[in-house]
Amino acid sequence: MSYVEMHPVNPQKRFVDKVVGLLREGGVVALPTDSGYAIACRLGNKAGMDTIRDVRRLDDKHNFSLLCSSFAQLGELVILDNHEFRTIKALTPGPYTFILRGTKEVPRMTLNKKKHTVGVRLPDHAITQAVVSALGEPLLCSTLILPGETEPLTDGREVDESIGSRVDLVVVGPVGDAEPTTVVDFTSGTAEVVRRGAGDVSLFE
Repeated sequence: MSYVEMHPVNPQKRFVDKVVGLLREGGVVALPTDSGYAIACRLGNKAGMDTIRDVRRLDDKHNFSLLCSSFAQLGELVILDNHEFRTIKALTPGPYTFILRGTKEVPRMTLNKKKHTVGVRLPDHAITQAVVSALGEPLLCSTLILPGETEPLTDGREVDESIGSRVDLVVVGPVGDAEPTTVVDFTSGTAEVVRRGAGDVSLFE
């Protein structure tokens, strides 16, 4: 079976454990988030990163994001000043990706080669939260936008049909929003909205 169907509010523990087991063994999974589907693997899983790049036809300049289960976990991965701390705290959990300088906790191969930055997400989604919490560490991910498309996949069965044979498991469940995350880049010292998506940007205008 290439997919499991999870309850959107109370994800079944046996399925969460199955996903976590696959991730710990080096697997790649597709799972719903609060802004479309994401394709994910464990942090530091180079083969998993290559699979994600292959599915999405990305080059090695692509910036990956880290899915976090808590603000405390997010804070261990990126360098935050007081303003960034308050801004991100006010907007999370939610459909945003924040680009910041990574800490030593983030493997070098995951960071942007020139800027040493990484995207971090704290999704407002029960299934994603259950998986990342049970794993006990952030997940490396990329929004599941297929080559030639501009919007992420949002239907689990469609994800299974499209890429089910290329990943270890597809988690079927509802997404929060059909749009990709709003991306906010803090690396220049001020907040710059580099992609408008599901998250409200009025705070930055």
